[in-house]
Amino acid sequence: MYLIYFAVIILIPLWAQMRVKGAFAKYSRVASLSHRSGEEVARAILNANGLRDVAIVQGSGFLSDHYDPRSKTVSLSPDNYHGNSIAAAAVAAHEVGHAIQDAQGYTFLKLRHAFVPIANIGSNFSWILIMIGVLAHLSGLLLLGIIFMAAAVVFQVITLPVEINASNRAMDQVVSLGLISGSEERETRKVLNAAALTYIAAAAVAVLELVRLIMIYTGMNRNN
Repeated sequence: MYLIYFAVIILIPLWAQMRVKGAFAKYSRVASLSHRSGEEVARAILNANGLRDVAIVQGSGFLSDHYDPRSKTVSLSPDNYHGNSIAAAAVAAHEVGHAIQDAQGYTFLKLRHAFVPIANIGSNFSWILIMIGVLAHLSGLLLLGIIFMAAAVVFQVITLPVEINASNRAMDQVVSLGLISGSEERETRKVLNAAALTYIAAAAVAVLELVRLIMIYTGMNRNN
C-alpha cells in the first residue's frame, strides 16, 4: 500500500511537469499572429493598466519567469522575453497578472506574501522534527513537525487561487487588448492551464502528505 502511495505522490508532480513542459515546447514553436515578443506583450498590458512603473527584465534559466512585488519587477526567462510565440505571450501575460493583483490589493496574493516567512520555517524544520519524532517514537515532536508542515501546506493551498486568478486575468488582457487573435485563444489557454497543473499537483501532494502524517500521529497515540 505504501509503495502505491509513494508512487502516486511522485508521479503526480512528474505528470504535471511533463504537461507544462510539453505545452510550452509545442507552443513556443508557434509564432503569435501579432509577432510581439513576451516583453512587448507584458509592457502593453502594464501600460493599459496604468502600471508604467513596473519594470520588465530578462531573467535567467528555463521557465524562471516570475513577478517580484518588492521591486515591482516582472522577470521573464530569455525565451519568453525575446520570443514572439504563443507560449511567450501567455507566460508574460500571466506574470503581469500578478503585477495587476499586487496593484489592486488582491486578497489571496496578500495572504500568500504574509505566509512566506511562516512557510519557509515550516519547510526548513518540519521534516527534521517529523523524522526525529517518528524514529524516536516521540508523538509530541511529531505533532510539532506536523504543525510546521501544515503552515507550508496552507501556503501551497493559498497559492492556487493566486495562480488561477493570474491566468484568468492574463486571458482577459490578451484578448481585450488584441494581443492574440480569436483563433489563438485555445492554444493560449492550453499553456496557462498546463502551468496551473503544476500548482494543483504540488498542493495535492502536500495535502496527501499532511494527511498521512496525521494518521501516523494518531496511530502512534493509539499504540501508546
